[in-house]
Amino acid sequence: MSRLAGIDIGNDSIKIVHDGSGTPVVIPNIVTPGYERLILQEEDAALKALDVTVHSPSLAQNNRRWFVGTLATELDDNSEPEETDNKALSDQSLIVALTALAYTGIVSQTQAGSSISQATEVEYVIGTGLPVRTYSKFHEKFEQRLVGEHEVTFLTTPKLRNCKVKVIVRRAIVSIEGAAALFNLATYDNLQVRDEEIYNGCIGVCEIGSLTTDLPVVKRMNIDNHFSYGEQTGMAVYLDAIIRDVEDEFGYSFPSRAKLAQRVKTRDYVIQRIGEGQASIQPIVDLYFRRAAQRVVELIKKRWKKYPDIQCFYVIGGGAAALKPYIMEAAGSIKLRFVPDSELQNMYGYLKVAKSRVSQAAVYAE
Repeated sequence: MSRLAGIDIGNDSIKIVHDGSGTPVVIPNIVTPGYERLILQEEDAALKALDVTVHSPSLAQNNRRWFVGTLATELDDNSEPEETDNKALSDQSLIVALTALAYTGIVSQTQAGSSISQATEVEYVIGTGLPVRTYSKFHEKFEQRLVGEHEVTFLTTPKLRNCKVKVIVRRAIVSIEGAAALFNLATYDNLQVRDEEIYNGCIGVCEIGSLTTDLPVVKRMNIDNHFSYGEQTGMAVYLDAIIRDVEDEFGYSFPSRAKLAQRVKTRDYVIQRIGEGQASIQPIVDLYFRRAAQRVVELIKKRWKKYPDIQCFYVIGGGAAALKPYIMEAAGSIKLRFVPDSELQNMYGYLKVAKSRVSQAAVYAE
């Protein structure tokens, strides 16, 4: 029996939720080549030490060992997605996504009462998505790379040591980032309409990711092909600038964007200086986030001027959560809408889109 899952393969993190579970799993989209680890004390959670070998016919770098997510964030030779990367074709994003599917699959089995075995099989129908700019050209290729049989072996991962998980993806339903989030906001879990204005209106979305900013226009839950727009720039350029300036001014190095993003989420801007006490990086963060917010507001204004029938704009994504006070300041009298758990809205939307397509297929099959 295939499980339904929504998986947001974001450039900053992979977010996944199973139908009925309600609790998402978030894994930073960061990897480093794996090696024999010196373990002085085993980590207290599997997600802190995802040490895997991944086999997939879709990978150019097949059957290799990787440290994934949190384990890789502190390492000097880690790899994070860059602006030139295309997630539809990226080995790294697929490695983290398959690790997430394997991990959540085996965890959900144990929650259902099954014991962890050394060889496990999990079968999925997944909903996922791509940015506006890459969707039309790459969604079929993305789907082909996801569908099929893959294998993830956990090596030194606590509680999952030497577990081999066969991940079978029967179907991958690819949506457009931002539009899926709007579908989530418009509907209940049973797919009945929750918000008539969103469901039947003409709504603009600004979805701020790590490497892209997507501005789909959705009219009666259909994408407007002419006015929907996307930019290949997101929060990463500002995070990289903050990391550089902090290092120049204070000699403090963030090993990855993910480590800085954790600080931003918790509003923890105080760093420890070697032998010189503490310092606050908030002025540097404020400088670049104000610039980012100004750019976002200008993009929204341009879209609204081109298509004044848009009733309202929702600002979502991980970037929206980080930039909200700065965007509200830059927007002035322009009222923009924000939502809780902004960075999870696409993931929940992908799950609902997948659920809707599977239900439709079942009806047509009868």
